[in-house]
Amino acid sequence: MIFVNSMSDLFHKGIDRGFIDRVFGVMESADWHVYQVLTKRSSLMRRYIRERYGGRRAPPHIWLGVSVEDAAHARRIEHLKQIDSDARFVSFEPLLGPIPNIDLCGVAWAIVGGESGPRARIMKEEWALGLRDLCDRDGVAFFFKQWGGPRPKSRGRMLDGVEWNGFPWQIVPEPILGQISA
Repeated sequence: MIFVNSMSDLFHKGIDRGFIDRVFGVMESADWHVYQVLTKRSSLMRRYIRERYGGRRAPPHIWLGVSVEDAAHARRIEHLKQIDSDARFVSFEPLLGPIPNIDLCGVAWAIVGGESGPRARIMKEEWALGLRDLCDRDGVAFFFKQWGGPRPKSRGRMLDGVEWNGFPWQIVPEPILGQISA
């Protein structure tokens, strides 16, 4: 698995379309890998994917995700669900506020985590538990990454006494899944 632009955003308005095209060209040609593309610019990603694939489904080895840190940004999930792909995920990280009773149907994976760093803001347990319950209701794999704090692992990974390691195995393309289990 390759996390594309893990410290930046491929769909930032300052990124040239030609560069994005080249990145997608490489991902498409190296289909023995799974690529994770995460953005806060959900409407730009939706438009790009629609234009690039002309109504066809995005390749299953290119996972498309949005970052949602609080209720004010939950609309990104609707943009994501408007992309024709089975490989959709949401990163609720850093989770900075409660997320309303949203519909996660059509999303394969949710990652939840608190903020880390010297001025990390606190994530409340009920916010993470609420998302876990929504994932359970909507059949979404739930992964609890961390509580956050001054250092990423400051407060551990246990939520409600359990380490949540959900992963969307059902969307891993068969040739790649065969390599993993071999």
